Amino acid sequence: MSDSTFLMYLLALAGAFLLPGPDMALVLATGAARGVATALVTAIGIAGARAVHVTLSGAGLATLMVAHPQALQWVKWAGAAYLFYLAARLLQSALTKGSEQSDEAAPPPTEQGARASLVRGFLTNLLNPKALLFCSMFLPQFVNASASMGMQYLRLGATLVLMGLLFDAVYAVLAARLARRLRGKPSPYGKFVLPTVFVLLAGRLVMG
Repeated sequence: MSDSTFLMYLLALAGAFLLPGPDMALVLATGAARGVATALVTAIGIAGARAVHVTLSGAGLATLMVAHPQALQWVKWAGAAYLFYLAARLLQSALTKGSEQSDEAAPPPTEQGARASLVRGFLTNLLNPKALLFCSMFLPQFVNASASMGMQYLRLGATLVLMGLLFDAVYAVLAARLARRLRGKPSPYGKFVLPTVFVLLAGRLVMG
């Protein structure tokens, strides 16, 4: 792959990660409601799922799913069900514990909380079939058929995962800082932010 082609790939990736989407919404909402640390852990989970999608697209699973729309539909419904489940759990927890604290006062996530945030980010992205289809359609455009396909996929996939993590980390920090500036005290409605985001993401997944 030439340097100019790789530069075009980087620019195309930047454009893709700047567009609003489920991953951005999840990281922004988590950063605003739970603080930077929790949002960064969620972003790492999303990055892990992206790595799986890159691997699956390279193995041709995305093409298989396109050939069998019923399988794609099942993945959509599974992802939506998981998001609704998360919304219900978060709402139940919020109503029990009260409204969220500001980022400045938010304690670091416990080991159990960090694990839950990691799994949440991972499964939210993994169960979104559009993420897999994006990798399967986007990556081959920058692969040179005359060179080693495996090494090119490795380079392009690693770049996609790392660049996505970088963008998500920036979104996490910006969301947490903006939330801290906009609210002088915890909002009574802050506890509904994440559940609402998950419900909206589930609806978009099903209707998309």
